Amino acid sequence: MEAPPTTVTVSRTFAQRLSATPRGARLARHLAVAQLHVWGGRFAAPEVIDKVSVIVAELAANAVTHGRVPGRDFELRLALVTGSVRVEVTDTWADRRPSAPGVVRPPRPLDDGGRGLVLVDALADRWEVLDRECGDAPGKAVRAEVDLPLRRRR
Repeated sequence: MEAPPTTVTVSRTFAQRLSATPRGARLARHLAVAQLHVWGGRFAAPEVIDKVSVIVAELAANAVTHGRVPGRDFELRLALVTGSVRVEVTDTWADRRPSAPGVVRPPRPLDDGGRGLVLVDALADRWEVLDRECGDAPGKAVRAEVDLPLRRRR
């Protein structure tokens, strides 16, 4: 018997376009943390902030390093969906796609890079790579979700 489809409700969103530069990637992380503090409650739980901060930093760095097209920005989106915080980073290079969840190859010890998606894979409860849903310009989106801590009963 198949499980019934789950309904995802988006209660709040945040979106910001940023320059595809190292400065833009740093700003994305700071904006994500600040937005979680604004939303407060379980969204500002230290374990959620820590995970979201690292995920945003890695995805933004990848967008700037591997998905950059000169003159084009990347976009950070946060959404509060049923039971989790969704992070989405879009860039304009559709042809360069990262590994799929569960098949991320750890880097060799002396490799200069390759650790970002290993961290995303370890910290996110779910993640995926999608075609970008932004007008008719090509691109991709990497979406990751971090589950919220359960509410404590009093």
